[in-house]
Amino acid sequence: MEALQMLKGFKEFIMRGNVIDLAVAFVIGAAFVKIVEALVAGLITPLIAAIFGKPDISDVWAFTLNNSEFRIGLILQAIFNFLTVAAAVYFVIVVPLNKLAERRKRGEVPAPEDEALTTEQQLLTEIRDSLRLRP
Repeated sequence: MEALQMLKGFKEFIMRGNVIDLAVAFVIGAAFVKIVEALVAGLITPLIAAIFGKPDISDVWAFTLNNSEFRIGLILQAIFNFLTVAAAVYFVIVVPLNKLAERRKRGEVPAPEDEALTTEQQLLTEIRDSLRLRP
């Protein structure tokens, strides 16, 4: 019986929207990584190679001091990678979703405020309501 109860609880856990939403987000994120990788490999890396003569900047400003190797370019490369991903997420996901939300907001019609009924409207409302009550 306990095993059956545990399986039932597991089924409820899996069927919750949170788990399914998380799985969908993971799959979409994995697919988006491919887009970012293609952007970096097809555009950014060749641009860096054209400027610095190498496909990345991790070896730029590398020097040795007292047998310790300092690689400022490695830090710059990590910052650059982060900024590239952040820019891709912003321009491919955030901006279009913001524009979509803005369009939806513009299309909304504000709910009419309850205005005081005129005497004629009150009379018509009373007549309508009394007609509804008749069999």
